[in-house]
Formats: sequence, C-alpha cells, structure tokens
Amino acid sequence: MKLELHLDETPFVLQVKNEDGLILKMDAAASIGGKGTGFRPMEVLASSLAGCMSIDVLAILRKQRLDVTEFTVSINATRKEAVPATFETIELVFSVNQSVPLEKLSHAVHLSHDKYCSVSASLHPSIQITTTCQHV
Repeated sequence: MKLELHLDETPFVLQVKNEDGLILKMDAAASIGGKGTGFRPMEVLASSLAGCMSIDVLAILRKQRLDVTEFTVSINATRKEAVPATFETIELVFSVNQSVPLEKLSHAVHLSHDKYCSVSASLHPSIQITTTCQHV
C-alpha cells in the first residue's frame, strides 16, 4: 500500500491520494485553526473500523445468500480528555433490513471484530469496542 499526503491548503487542509488516484480530505479542528473542509483524522480512524467491519459483515451475509437491501452503521466514539486524546470507547450500531435474522448479523459482526477485520486488530486493546445489531 502506498499513499501520498500533501498540504492542500494552509494551515491544516490535507489530501491523501492512493495508488488508484482516489482522494481523501482531512482537516484539523476549528479550535486549532482548521477550516472544516475535511474529516478529522480520528473520524477517519473510527470510520475505517466501521468500514472494514462492514465489508466483512456484508461478505459473510452474502455467502449465506441473505438479501441485504438496507445496511447502516452508526458510530459513537468517546475520547480521553488528555494528550494524546485517544479513543476510550467506540460503539458501532449495525442496522439491517427485516429479512436478515439478527442472530446471523450478530454472528457476522463478531466474526469480523474477533477474526477478520484488520483495522480492529490494529487498534489498541484498551479501546472498548462494543457492537449492537438491530433491524432498520
């Protein structure tokens, strides 16, 4: 994996480009001079966890021939009031259409978190990650 980050606009607007030419924009918090034109890095990290697990979950459900027509993940994360302001908790609420049994969704979520998700495996073990499964 090769990525390239460059300063797009001062003081803190950054762009990250991947090998396929796709671009992700990041910015700092307004409290330190950010302009609000991109995701903050910690938002990207929490989103990466939800995205990685979602790909796993959707692949598992697809292999079970379940018809997923609606799928969302709500992310609620809390950070320490310290420097560095690391995550304390990340709560992921997986919502899926009624035709998908919740026990199948829950099993897929746990498989992803415990076995398959590279982002989950890369996060510090002190971060309390909780998951909930529900119908839309």
